[in-house]
Formats: sequence, C-alpha cells, structure tokens
Amino acid sequence: MKIFATQMIGYLKKIAEEEAAFEDGARLLAQAIIGDGRILLHGFHEMEAVVIEALCGQDKLPKAVRLMENGHLRDDIDETDRVLLISRFSNDKDAIDLAERLKEQGLEIAAISAAVEAGQPSLVDIVDVHIDSKLRKPIIPKEDGSRIGFPAVITASFAYYCLLLTIYDILEEYE
Repeated sequence: MKIFATQMIGYLKKIAEEEAAFEDGARLLAQAIIGDGRILLHGFHEMEAVVIEALCGQDKLPKAVRLMENGHLRDDIDETDRVLLISRFSNDKDAIDLAERLKEQGLEIAAISAAVEAGQPSLVDIVDVHIDSKLRKPIIPKEDGSRIGFPAVITASFAYYCLLLTIYDILEEYE
C-alpha cells in the first residue's frame, strides 16, 4: 500500500503541473457555460466513471450533458457547445475518430488522456486543448519484474477535478 500511495502522489503532483492546459481547457469549456452552449461529455471505456462524476457527483460540471444518446451523437449539437473527451491513452483509435468527426463539425474540444509517444495519430494533435493524465504503465513492480496497478480512472478524475476547479475560478471572476 505504501508503494501505491507514494506512486499515486507522484503522479498527481505531475498532473497538477499541467497548469497551462487546465487554464486553457477551463477557458474553452467556460465559454459554453457563460454563453448559450453546453459541455458535451464522453468517456471511453472505464473513463465513463469520470463522466458519471461530472454529471451526477456532488460537484457537477455546469451545463454538462452526454455527447452520445443511445450510442449515437446527439442531434442537437451546435457551435455554442464545447466537448470534453476522456480516454486512457491519447492514441485511442475510437477517441481519435470521434475527435476528428467533431472537428469536422467545427466543434472545440478539450481532452484528458495520457499522452503517448509521438509519431502515431494522437488526440494531442487533434483537440484544441489536451490535458495529460500522465499514467502510461502500471505503477507497482512485482517480484517477477512485471507490473500491476493501472489506476487510470484515478488520474483522469484528478485531472478532471483540477479542470473543474479552474472553471469555477473563471466563473467567479466572470461574475
């Protein structure tokens, strides 16, 4: 447990250093909150947990709704809306395909994912703002040299909360 806690604290500190990305992402999403838009959320695979937190948690993301309805893009999306995509890795093919489709519609997108090596398609190159959730491999070494423990939902949730708190700061300044 001590190794896990120590490793997690290290990752959370690294994520917190993404201050510029949090500010840029918060500004982008706050445009929808302050204006007539909504924040359209989509989490890939286990990252749905972050979406549930944003929609149903005690600290809900203002004006947030799901990007998908019954497995399809909402049909009421317009240019006042902003998108937040959350995936485990920046090279997730489904996330990249969806981001490209949304960009073709002229939407502005923020994303949270662990940025992986350059040289392959990446959300980092497609979205307007990318927040690196840093976790690229399991964090606990085992005696046989393998690793276990891949708390991607925890790192993505922490990144989401950093983004949310920055949004709240912007909204307070706006008022």
